[in-house]
Amino acid sequence: MSVGPAPSLASPAPLPVWASQAPPTIQPGGSGQAPPSCAWLGPAPEGFKRRPPARHFHATTSLSVHKMAPYSLLVSRLQKALGSGFRRYHVASVLCQRAKVAMSHFEPHDYIQYELLEKNIDIVRKRLNRPLTLSEKIVYGHLDDPSKQEIERGKSYLRLRPDRVAMQDATAQMAMLQFISSGLPKVAVPSTIHCDHLIEAQVGGEKDLRRAKDINQEVYNFLATAGAKYGVGFWKPGSGIIHQIILENYSFPGVLLIGTDSHTPNGGGLGGICIGVGGADAVDVMAGIPWELKCPKVIGVKLTGELSGWSSPKDVILKVAGILTVKGGTGAIVEYHGPGVDSISCTGMATICNMGAEIGATTSVFPYNHRMKTYLNKTGRGDIAKLADEFKDHLVPDPGCHYDQVIEINLSELKPHINGPFTPDLAHPVANVGAVAEKEGWPLDIRVGLIGSCTNSSYEDMGRSAAVAKQALDHGLKCKSQFTITPGSEQIRATIERDGYVSVRDLQGAGAGPGHFCPCRKDIKKGEKNTIVTSYNRNFTGRNDANPETHAFVTSPEIVTALAIAGTLKFNPETDFLTGKDGKKFKLEPPDADELPKAEFDPGQDTYQHPPKDGSALRVDVSPTSQRLQLLEPFDKWDGRDLEDLQILIKVKGKCTTDHISAAGPWLKFRGHLDNISNNLLIGAINIENGKANSVRNAVTQEFGPVPDTARYYKKNGIKWVVIGDENYGEGSSREHAALEPRHLGGRAIITKSFARIHETNLKKQGLLPLTFADPADYNKIHPVDKLTIQGLKDFAPGKPLKCIIKHPNGSQETILLNHTFNETQIEWFRAGSALNRMKELQQ
Repeated sequence: MSVGPAPSLASPAPLPVWASQAPPTIQPGGSGQAPPSCAWLGPAPEGFKRRPPARHFHATTSLSVHKMAPYSLLVSRLQKALGSGFRRYHVASVLCQRAKVAMSHFEPHDYIQYELLEKNIDIVRKRLNRPLTLSEKIVYGHLDDPSKQEIERGKSYLRLRPDRVAMQDATAQMAMLQFISSGLPKVAVPSTIHCDHLIEAQVGGEKDLRRAKDINQEVYNFLATAGAKYGVGFWKPGSGIIHQIILENYSFPGVLLIGTDSHTPNGGGLGGICIGVGGADAVDVMAGIPWELKCPKVIGVKLTGELSGWSSPKDVILKVAGILTVKGGTGAIVEYHGPGVDSISCTGMATICNMGAEIGATTSVFPYNHRMKTYLNKTGRGDIAKLADEFKDHLVPDPGCHYDQVIEINLSELKPHINGPFTPDLAHPVANVGAVAEKEGWPLDIRVGLIGSCTNSSYEDMGRSAAVAKQALDHGLKCKSQFTITPGSEQIRATIERDGYVSVRDLQGAGAGPGHFCPCRKDIKKGEKNTIVTSYNRNFTGRNDANPETHAFVTSPEIVTALAIAGTLKFNPETDFLTGKDGKKFKLEPPDADELPKAEFDPGQDTYQHPPKDGSALRVDVSPTSQRLQLLEPFDKWDGRDLEDLQILIKVKGKCTTDHISAAGPWLKFRGHLDNISNNLLIGAINIENGKANSVRNAVTQEFGPVPDTARYYKKNGIKWVVIGDENYGEGSSREHAALEPRHLGGRAIITKSFARIHETNLKKQGLLPLTFADPADYNKIHPVDKLTIQGLKDFAPGKPLKCIIKHPNGSQETILLNHTFNETQIEWFRAGSALNRMKELQQ
């Protein structure tokens, strides 16, 4: 089969494929499916199809060779360009001689490769001649060439073979558009799309889900048909939050999984290395190309003692965030170990790993133990637990292994924490936050309490929250604050409903179904100062409701519940009393809840669409007039010259997250349309010239205007531009739109004091130059009215700084050096115009 153009695209189908009731049907048809009811708000409507309980798959036959034949010519051509390491198909059956256990019951012929992991670990251990950390075992165990790969923590770039890919709906749009542009016929590794981010919590689960399906029909149809055509599993809206679905179905000890969401590390709670990436990285893996990752350092967190009382797993990561700050984990994997690990549930470990993204860590991981085994058994994956037991030595760190940094936390002494506002690393013991708030002038009254998101939405989390709520109800109290709960998945929703957990409606009257993001508020006006508390992971300015004056704090579900009942930051449930309806004072007892349901999980609705065996005849629909989706055009190649007289679009003052660069909220609907979403470029960043957001000087007209409008003016007039940034530029979400947008609007380089890992890689993938000041003080030498020339691109090489000439308006000049982290492969991306352009070059 020759490599041809991308499949033909036509007008949208009249009815959404994603609404199909019976997987694996993928032909358009009527919905036939109502949204699931909100957790705790009553039974599911009649006629709903229930997903059958998860089953074990102990596979006994391997994939037949003829299934690989259609791919052979394409593979041979790519092998010629990329070497023999190019992956043909994700088939591990010939390698797993001891046992053939499926990675997931949704993919019964894709097997866990523990024997290959063992083989690679042995090769690397002999080469390095030292004990290995768990992180090293899993990462090095997935090396493309363990015999020859250069391995040096923090320096060498590793070429890895991840086991699978997961994408949430907001980022999957661009990832699938890029995969379509690659011209490849089918994904090379098991991959899934999860519809969760486009559902907004406004009224309640059932109505919100119905609304999301209506307004996002075009996008869901695109993702469903693209998934069916290219072999990607599709979790329909209402399935739940991507990370909870992964934990329940796809993560396992020793897996290497990449996901297009920064909180993909959630899977580390089940002993896997799960890493958040941009869509372009996902395309590489889905195309069967080795994935590059700078060899991470390893930070060890030794846990002793055990959790008790009001202290929870969330408090572990809140404490760690306070120690390491939002960039302290950059370039490193955080590996938890020590005797205290066994006091934490599997889903609690997942919570800790999830929020590890907020310290900049590549990912976080826990060693395999009995808590994980119990969770695997309870979620229908007993065969995986048995196999993991056989290979346990490779799923825990070696005795005597070396960590680059070690943090020790005694869980017996750990107090409940609450972090914020405006940054997730500003840590306070709950006992102290009220006094700090009074001193700083933060609003004490809590307007909203929010439980759920991808961080704390497990069965145990719901149970601990319910245990606190029940105490209040027993004393005739309701919340003084608004209160919203989001179960993490349809399975969690169905199970807590079955098990009779206390109704959130009884407590406050608000609620949301599984997979709801973006709590949309109508109780305040933009600019109104207020406080909210959440069990989420991120609390940057405007993150929750687009209001820059919302003071958001993150804490555990039980503390959120207690504070929402009391209605003030000054309440400490460990020491303070509440007054019941009868006028008597009482103190809340620490919550006690089951880690897992006593009975089996109730799987709830069947919301998964299997890809067909052969989807080649299917069409992927993108209308040329769509305002939601847009096919991608290749970016221009480097012209072979240095970058002369770059205009400074904006010199950013202070923190600049991906939310500042490419806002979410109402902009989520444009995640599949690059030109439309580019109208939010850097609208949240503060311009150092005037201290304002979304107001920059047009160097030609000298008028101040919105950042996107100014960038479009420069692009139209052939003016290339650059952004100047501060520390940890691009922290936060993995969204690659923060890299695509500046490239689309004519940007050429981003120069900062330092970058967040994912964003730096995303910029490289799109052909931009992420550069850092060799001397951070040089940031102060550049003024927004200057022009910059970047020299040395003809001799662009790894480890060799580039020269930057600062040209001031008065005619004077200064020369500084700019560092970079490009390797040879990444330099080829820059020269080709993007990583996708380079992939196409290699196919020719």
